[in-house]
Amino acid sequence: MARQRSDSPLLFEIVERPDFSFETKAMAEGLWPVAGMDEAGRGPLAGPVVAAAVVLDPANIPDGLDDSKRLSHLQREALFSRIIGSAFGVSMASVSAEGIDDSNILKASLEAMRRALVGLPVQPKLALADGRDVPPGLPCAGRALIKGDQRSQSIAAASIVAKVMRDRMMCGCGSHHAHYGFEVHMGYATVRHRAAIEAHGPVARLHRVSFAPFRLGGTEVADEEILAGLD
Repeated sequence: MARQRSDSPLLFEIVERPDFSFETKAMAEGLWPVAGMDEAGRGPLAGPVVAAAVVLDPANIPDGLDDSKRLSHLQREALFSRIIGSAFGVSMASVSAEGIDDSNILKASLEAMRRALVGLPVQPKLALADGRDVPPGLPCAGRALIKGDQRSQSIAAASIVAKVMRDRMMCGCGSHHAHYGFEVHMGYATVRHRAAIEAHGPVARLHRVSFAPFRLGGTEVADEEILAGLD
């Protein structure tokens, strides 16, 4: 007899956290080192897409690793320092707005991840990529994990590194282009960002002019506080 589903609400939401099980299984199969790869900045109207690749030390994994979107700014910054200080290898790479315009955001994101991986100081035997696609041209075996930043600690570490580095880059853009508020919205299509584009136009080589809002002559409006924490 089929068990009836309860109508009682859950007392608390069960949130799954990433672990090291994918990496441990790979090690048992002789695939070590294992690198996690992730990117930040697929959605914004401005700035690069930034990727990171991380090979964690199995004996020294920082506590609190998670999808960067589920962490606060201060948590990401603290974990960034711990990842840099404890990992066997960390590498970062980016593709500029012009590079995104010349191809598309998916290809640019995958290329940024490939560049990050080949920049590692250690040669991985397996690369775990967040999402549905394995970047082409990897020097090792690759595996895509949907919601990988919530399943693999290596990918979660890469998501944190990529997010922190991209946010820092956009803060630098904000200091050079004060009218746009890049240091607040990180290039997303917020009300403030849209108003700045309407008033001052797009910034050459910084805005992604191939994105639909520019092609269609307008920008989508989104909530500033929510979007600033994405990617």
